[in-house]
Amino acid sequence: MSDGERAVTPAPAPADDGQVPAAPPVVEATGIVKRFGPTVALNGARITIRPGETHALVGRNGAGKSTLVSVLTGLQAPDEGTVTFGGGPAPRLADRDAWRQRVACVYQKSTIIPTLTVAENLFLNRHDHGRSRLISWQGVRRRAQELLSTWSVDVDPQTAAGELSVEQRQFVEIARALSFGARFIILDEPTAQLDGAAISRLFERIRELQRQGVTFLFISHHLQEVYDICDMVTVFRDAAHIVTAPVAELPRAKLVAAMTGEAAVDRLQVRSSSLDRTAPPALSVQALGSDGSYHDVSFQVGSGEIVGLAGAAGSGRTEVAETVVGLRAAQAGEVEIAGRRPRPGSVPAALAAGAGFVPQDRHHQGFVPDMSIADNATLSVPHRLGKNGFLSRDRRDRLADNMIDKLAIKTPGPELPVSALSGGNQQKVVMARALADGPRLLVLINPTAGVDVRSKEFLLGKVEETAESGTGVLIASDELDDLRMCDRVLVMFQGRVTSETARGWHDHELVAAMEGVDLNA
Repeated sequence: MSDGERAVTPAPAPADDGQVPAAPPVVEATGIVKRFGPTVALNGARITIRPGETHALVGRNGAGKSTLVSVLTGLQAPDEGTVTFGGGPAPRLADRDAWRQRVACVYQKSTIIPTLTVAENLFLNRHDHGRSRLISWQGVRRRAQELLSTWSVDVDPQTAAGELSVEQRQFVEIARALSFGARFIILDEPTAQLDGAAISRLFERIRELQRQGVTFLFISHHLQEVYDICDMVTVFRDAAHIVTAPVAELPRAKLVAAMTGEAAVDRLQVRSSSLDRTAPPALSVQALGSDGSYHDVSFQVGSGEIVGLAGAAGSGRTEVAETVVGLRAAQAGEVEIAGRRPRPGSVPAALAAGAGFVPQDRHHQGFVPDMSIADNATLSVPHRLGKNGFLSRDRRDRLADNMIDKLAIKTPGPELPVSALSGGNQQKVVMARALADGPRLLVLINPTAGVDVRSKEFLLGKVEETAESGTGVLIASDELDDLRMCDRVLVMFQGRVTSETARGWHDHELVAAMEGVDLNA
């Protein structure tokens, strides 16, 4: 049988009572526990996926979805629990071919190599060899065409993969997975980079493959898509299984409640606003646009006001915040910080205009790990450390000591490398640098990601204190705790601001807006 042909599973024989026994689950995970140091990423989690289903897995960030995918694809071994495929035990982790025959994952970030052709990507390290042991490229192209035709993928196998659209790359990845024999495909945020027409075509292809015996696990932040394409849905929350139900029997309000937790539904925000309506705005964004990321985004942040920019992954919230501080350049629109229009795409210009910034990933964007706390905390304010390019070590240390004290950074001294600090204290160093020059606007992206509870409370308290001093604050996050203090929250969905919610929102209402779900539907 060629790589392009589909394996046909014979129908099960009738049992003694004449009933056809139910086919075993395509995959079943039970009692899965996975720890990373003190962090419990999965706590007795479970999921059962039946043949021919499109089964959704949903949950807030940190719920355990990605860790479960790594277990189901053999990239991680669970500390406890079992995984079975078709009723049989999962292969050994080292047996990658056996895993490929059972399961494949099409990730949001494509694994297709752009400099190779479609055919080369489909059969990488599986090339036909002639008698001379040289690769038979004619044979590779023939096999690729057979495979693409079998699964109705309309792509020329000789095309360079870098010339394909996002949609075409996804179809090629699905075809490649099927060529190994897998009939269980995990789709991880498959619609994040697709427009409406491409999403419709993807869903039609999923339905077609379902009819041909392919089973899907569909992971998405857009809950409406769950109702559009999925048969079953499983909800994870806080590293554990919460509920599995037919999609048609789980109303949207109950699905959102399962994701957020009933205990969290009625928590209200109690912070008093420090907005100064007499002062000019700290930030004004007008008709900001960037192809593929966000469109026609306009809003203001007042002096002393805290504004949240909420949205699921791929909503555009992070890209807008990075554009405000110069990490990105918009293709349309204007950004004005404290009355000044910094040069687009320039972080130094944004800082000079009065911005302070806490980036999304402190490890790659927030600090230099082998540099000292003092040097990291003062990287953005060389003008405060000396003149004519000469820096005063004493000035640096005095400024650093002051910030260490203000932000309660636990360290024996300012010379300690930031890499030696805990995650919470590393984030405090990043916050210290953002506040070092008394910004008029403070922009934070996921400011409490990966920090302990006490550090989270401290950092958010410092944000409130900063706003009370008259600084405008923009928080781009999908973490509800980051957004509770906000005077108002702008919700982004598929690149646009779709709603504005005043202080006093309920968890399930905000999550529904972020996921694009109409609770009244």
